[in-house]
Amino acid sequence: MYRYDEFDAHFVSARVEQFRDQVRRRLAGDLTEDQFKPLRLMNGVYLQLHAYMLRIAIPYGTLDARQMRRLAHIARTYDRGYGHFTTRQNIQFNWPRLKDIPDILEQLAEVEMHAIQTSGNCIRNVTADHFSGAAADEIVDPRPYAEILRQWSSLHPEFSFLPRKFKIAVTGAPHDRAAVQVHDIGLQAVRGADGNIGFTVFVGGGLGRTPMVGRKVRDFLPEEDLLAYSEAILRVYNRYGRRDNKYKARIKILVHETGLETLKADIEREFEEIRGGVLDLPQAEIDRIVGYFAPPELDAGADDEAFERAVAADPALAAFAECNVHAHHGAGHASITISLKPVGKAPGDATAEQMEVVADLAERYGHNEIRVSHEQNLVLPHVRKSDIPAVFAVLVGAGLGDANAGLVTDIIACPGMDYCALATARSIPVAQRISERFASLQRQRDIGDLKIKISGCINACGHHHVGHIGILGVEKKGEEYYQITLGGSADENTSVGEIIGRGFSYDEIVDAIEKVVDTYVDLRSDPAEDFLAAYRRVGDAPFKEALYGSA
Repeated sequence: MYRYDEFDAHFVSARVEQFRDQVRRRLAGDLTEDQFKPLRLMNGVYLQLHAYMLRIAIPYGTLDARQMRRLAHIARTYDRGYGHFTTRQNIQFNWPRLKDIPDILEQLAEVEMHAIQTSGNCIRNVTADHFSGAAADEIVDPRPYAEILRQWSSLHPEFSFLPRKFKIAVTGAPHDRAAVQVHDIGLQAVRGADGNIGFTVFVGGGLGRTPMVGRKVRDFLPEEDLLAYSEAILRVYNRYGRRDNKYKARIKILVHETGLETLKADIEREFEEIRGGVLDLPQAEIDRIVGYFAPPELDAGADDEAFERAVAADPALAAFAECNVHAHHGAGHASITISLKPVGKAPGDATAEQMEVVADLAERYGHNEIRVSHEQNLVLPHVRKSDIPAVFAVLVGAGLGDANAGLVTDIIACPGMDYCALATARSIPVAQRISERFASLQRQRDIGDLKIKISGCINACGHHHVGHIGILGVEKKGEEYYQITLGGSADENTSVGEIIGRGFSYDEIVDAIEKVVDTYVDLRSDPAEDFLAAYRRVGDAPFKEALYGSA
């Protein structure tokens, strides 16, 4: 993991004290809410429906046990005993008192964390594959590059007031687990013909009101040009991005209105102007940052036999292993997904006690590493397979043992109208009711890989556009209605789901989702044909008929 140097520590501490004074002035009435708003947003503080919300950065989803314990302490001391992990690999606290937020930020700074650039029209938290540094299919660990981008983008004076928020994601494996093609800049690590590392670059992806899949602007960008090319993209966007209409201010609209080839030419011209200068990445600097992410010393003698015997003897462990245990590049090791999607609970929430359990497991069994996934789960990336039965037993005891990663109850959902001032419908209760409908683990396993994603408004914080089944909540004449999209995907074959027809009421939506799932199960060619493959083979007609009847 990256460690703060002296500059980092001083900078973050000074920022905390600056915000402490701003809060003092707001509480004293010396600042109006309108004056305070840009100041709080620069420090990750939102005003939600019922209270302030604090969003804390977890760069590229990586943290250690000490940091997780501090988050647990904040949840217990300053909130209502829990936190919410988000699709941006951050954590949100929904109930802090404004007067306490400077103290929270000070305590975060003590463990090398902050809330800077988790809001506002700037470059947000850079995200990455949650199995980075561990995945068996990985070409290179993308986190050093994400860290380089984080350092470059933090309070970049030219890019602190962009036309709109800007999001970057990096993946280091052929199978995209970071949804890079629905980001403003998506970076896919690849090897060139000479074996050197570079990046395929996508620009202009994004969800929300106008969902778009990112367009490829570079097949291979050498790693030494990473910052120069990123800066070229941002300069072009900052120069030409629309500021007259926030709904048309994202770079995806610039790509659409300008045309890909014209925009590529603009980026390349800017790149030629600035490459070869201070933004070149020296190999020594790359190596220095890579050193912070050196893989742990794995037990060379670890093997699979004890784990396989335990799986054969315990059906519950076998189910967990099937869904929540993932291939590792090290022999005798695996990565474990810790599901934050128990049946009937709010997706992505974890209690203070559960955070402490995860911290304990990371220290004892996981080389002190924890990851947050954009799917709102936690990950122990480096675990000996022989230790998985013990880890599983602890997780079960903490209410974290659900064997549903990637299944129908592993639902992504935004906070919706329960918390968010922008939402037009509830998300969390819909997710809870769907998970209760499919509570049977055997039924979930029979259905197989299926990603349901729910958003409570058009901003699409729940990524509904790229769900195999997407649900968008809208308000219609004072009532909540839910629109269904089918066929979305956020992997290397990214696609935006298609609207299937008229929306369903709050009371109808769970039955409608069950009809979609049952229709898929009935029409798939065999149990190995997943939802996306079946949908792409047969189209939407069978699903429309199941939902609305024949024309």
